[in-house]
Amino acid sequence: MSHPQCRFCSTPLFTTFCNLGKTPLSNSYLKDMQLKIHELVFPLHAYVCQNCLLVQLEEFQKPNQIFSDYAYFSSYSKSWLEHARNFVESVVKRFSISSIHQVIEIASNDGYLLQYFMEKKIPILGIEPAENVAKVAESKNIPTLVEFFGVSLAEYLVKKGKMADLLIGNNVLAHVPDINDFVKGMKLLLSPDGVITMEFPHLLNLIIHSQFDTIYHEHFSYLSLQVVEKIFSFHGLKIFDVEEVSSHGGSLRIYACHKESLRKTELSVSILRNKETENGLDSFDVYSSFELKVQKIKSDLLEKLIDLKTQGKKIVGYGAPAKGNTLLNFCSIGTDFLDYTVDLSPHKQGLYLPGTHIPIYAPEKIRETRPDFILILPWNLKHEIMQQMSYIKEWNAKWIVPIPNVEVI
Repeated sequence: MSHPQCRFCSTPLFTTFCNLGKTPLSNSYLKDMQLKIHELVFPLHAYVCQNCLLVQLEEFQKPNQIFSDYAYFSSYSKSWLEHARNFVESVVKRFSISSIHQVIEIASNDGYLLQYFMEKKIPILGIEPAENVAKVAESKNIPTLVEFFGVSLAEYLVKKGKMADLLIGNNVLAHVPDINDFVKGMKLLLSPDGVITMEFPHLLNLIIHSQFDTIYHEHFSYLSLQVVEKIFSFHGLKIFDVEEVSSHGGSLRIYACHKESLRKTELSVSILRNKETENGLDSFDVYSSFELKVQKIKSDLLEKLIDLKTQGKKIVGYGAPAKGNTLLNFCSIGTDFLDYTVDLSPHKQGLYLPGTHIPIYAPEKIRETRPDFILILPWNLKHEIMQQMSYIKEWNAKWIVPIPNVEVI
């Protein structure tokens, strides 16, 4: 039996980090007519590389099969828009970004972030592979290339005389199967004095807070600072600053530049590197023990739902995020437990969750049906959701939060 190879260093992968069985693609929402058609499922098996410690999935579907028609639109989360606006204010001030600079965002989605640069009359360009999402950005007058990013696109842009003074990539580094091609492309596209800033979910938080549901086929890699430093260094880039941010259950925001840059490396980099070491990210023990924590959450959640259903309680879901589909499929939670789920995005309403076939409605459905319990699937937005839906107190409904521990609120 041949083993998959590490997407960074090509070492054969033998060590399991977390095996979640076989599931459909987490963003492959279904229409009515598709419910009776056999769904494709793929192994959701995360490995850790013994050589470089990159946690990763095998590639079963090409990116153009996953991302060409995408169901995730960034602008439907108020907290994420606020996060984006605050980032723009901060980075413009810190690096003196003005109308003479070029800002390029990779995986620019629906223009959720670039719109704030546009307000400041700073030249922008979005790169977004999902045509349906890019159209929304273009409707906001945000110039957007409908392409996957890598070396070939970077070379094309450079030949056209377009280089990035600020190159942004939020929640995209984990989504690329050829991470070497992607990072090499960023190196090529970055102007001599330019800055790269990227955000990605922090592997340390995934492990500490048992965030196994953030593992899904669209996320090829699960990243620590130490591993990203290795990858960037290999391609002639250095990380000179890092911040811990709260988005997506705890993420890192890194700042990088060309290796030959005179930018001083901030103390934050060594502090975070040491924090990862202190929590065992340089040791196999922390990786090999993770699956036991995952199994406990599954058994605890099923025990709670079975108990509530036995009492005749009505349970529904809130949200239709990719992470929720990992959770529901792994735990075998379907319409036998959840009558339906709701989501703010009209692009998901009227569809069904992959694998579990749970119907998705608009949030107003909760007020109409008055369920007893609501399972929050995008648990990273629980405070925002609880505030939006505070009216459920009218009939004494309660929330169920599955991660990091099953909790009834």
